[in-house]
Amino acid sequence: MVGKIACFVVLCMVVVAPHAEAFTCGQVQAAAVQCLPYLQNRGPLGSCCGVIRGMISSAKTTEDRRTACNCLKSAATTIKGIDMGKAAGLPGVCGVKSPFKISMSTDCSKVQ
Repeated sequence: MVGKIACFVVLCMVVVAPHAEAFTCGQVQAAAVQCLPYLQNRGPLGSCCGVIRGMISSAKTTEDRRTACNCLKSAATTIKGIDMGKAAGLPGVCGVKSPFKISMSTDCSKVQ
């Protein structure tokens, strides 16, 4: 009986795993690194707009969007020299609509 239960659990994991793609802070921060030269006034926009578009399209659920919001705010407090005016303006510069305002004052728990 234990063997059948273990087999069922493994089967459930195999079926559910492809659908359990969690949106993580690591993904957000790894992508955001490509925007640092622009956000720190050290370089051009470069591939940053592609990163922003990808992040917005990948954040499919409310939880994903809240994760992205919290991760971006966390990165902004950790990484020195970020021009928050440029950060807030990124969606407009890149021609995309962000599901939340990029700002330290954004309440990520209210992001839909």
